[in-house]
Amino acid sequence: MSKPTLRILAALLAAAIVAVLFAGLDNLPRDIKSQIAAERSAYSNAQVQLDRARSEMDRERSQEPALFAALPSAQSYNSRLANGQSMLVAAGRDIDDLTRLEKRNRRSDRDQANKLLDHERKVRADATAEIEAVRKDAAQWIDRKQHLPQEAADIDRDYKAVQAADFSGLTAAVQKAETDWPDKKSDLDSRLASVTALKTRADQAWQSSADTRKAAAANDASKVDFAVLFGAADTIKTAATDLPKQSDNLKSLTAQLYNSWDKLLVDMRRSGGKHEQEIRTVRTHLTDASSKANGQTTSEDNWVEVPAAQYQAMERNLGMAIEHKPAGKYDIESERVAQPAGFAYMAPPGQSNRYGYWNNSGGQSFWVWYGQYALMRDLLFNHSYRSPDPYEYYNYRTYYERRQPYYGDTPSGGAKYGTGGATTQERYSGSTFAKGGGFKDSKYASKPGGYSDSKYATPGGDRTGKSFGREPSTPPPTRSYRPPSPSPRPSMPRSSPGRSFGRRR
Repeated sequence: MSKPTLRILAALLAAAIVAVLFAGLDNLPRDIKSQIAAERSAYSNAQVQLDRARSEMDRERSQEPALFAALPSAQSYNSRLANGQSMLVAAGRDIDDLTRLEKRNRRSDRDQANKLLDHERKVRADATAEIEAVRKDAAQWIDRKQHLPQEAADIDRDYKAVQAADFSGLTAAVQKAETDWPDKKSDLDSRLASVTALKTRADQAWQSSADTRKAAAANDASKVDFAVLFGAADTIKTAATDLPKQSDNLKSLTAQLYNSWDKLLVDMRRSGGKHEQEIRTVRTHLTDASSKANGQTTSEDNWVEVPAAQYQAMERNLGMAIEHKPAGKYDIESERVAQPAGFAYMAPPGQSNRYGYWNNSGGQSFWVWYGQYALMRDLLFNHSYRSPDPYEYYNYRTYYERRQPYYGDTPSGGAKYGTGGATTQERYSGSTFAKGGGFKDSKYASKPGGYSDSKYATPGGDRTGKSFGREPSTPPPTRSYRPPSPSPRPSMPRSSPGRSFGRRR
């Protein structure tokens, strides 16, 4: 064979090889084909599972007509299986479409094939789950019927647990809380009623099932009313499980009413890429809401690592109470608008409350704390208490009612509280933040502050905290409010050393 001929043959062979290669590249990807084959097999198995479930249902209901006739859930078996069948029909249509794409074998059909595969998998999985749920429901009732003496014993055990629940202490705690905190009476009554209703339903189920429980204990299925037996078992078991939980939760809620607490941002630091805040939690427990002669205060300071964004958002709030929960409220009702620490405990000018009173001396009014709250005062004001004047208090309340933080003002026009405030810089001059130059030039005086989803914030609390640090669109002038003429302060004994607290010099 001549060389020219060989060259022609070689060229034709190369062209053929290239054509074959490019033809293969236009095929539906191999992994798609494998997935289609796997789903086709899974779909067939689901059809078998449905047929088997139907056969089992028919057999079991024919063997146990009394049992399944008494069960509410059994009445929906046919419709649930039919629902599973309709879902499988939809999955079958997807399989047919996938088979057509498989035969057409075009790479351009890859995206459509993936969408069909995703849809078919979901529909088939839902159908399988529905079918399996019906099968398990039927199986558990048959198993319970086959162990009637054990069923009766379980009911007896659960009812003893219900009877062991002591509501006397709970009822007394709720009644005291309702007397001390009338605003919570409706809510507490509702919660207590929910707890006692559990026990009432358990008692009724126990009494109404006496005969059928006796038959079950004797393993005499012919005398057992399965609807009554299993209904009583479920009702009593629910009560035995939920009563302790609901009772403990209600006790906890009533106890929370007697506590106030504040979370203060008392220090900040950045080091090695970490952003940390020191949070001081000041808790005060009241033993009697109607008496001023109590107030047990404790505190703890903890450093907490926070995301950089949260750290930056709260930089303006040093020394502020970033969360406050007053007595008479649940923990989930805590307030999350940043505010000057301690202001929330003060009464309006001219009035008094359990924590202190407004005193008039030398033409000035200032807030005086009672002696039993001296520790709380020192912790909130970082051992440097200075009373606000009535004008400042009214301005604070204006911002508070708008759910906006209040940073006060000084005669020179600067902020008084928060990181950029003169008072804060004095109180926290020894902080890590201050020693690191944090107060230099006070760049935070015009920086928005706030926080959201803090890891130390109380779960489920008031989400108004998302507005922390937001400047009001039209801040009220500092002196736009004038307090009313002070009413005479109620007569109070002068035995408490707290009367001298906060006196200006």
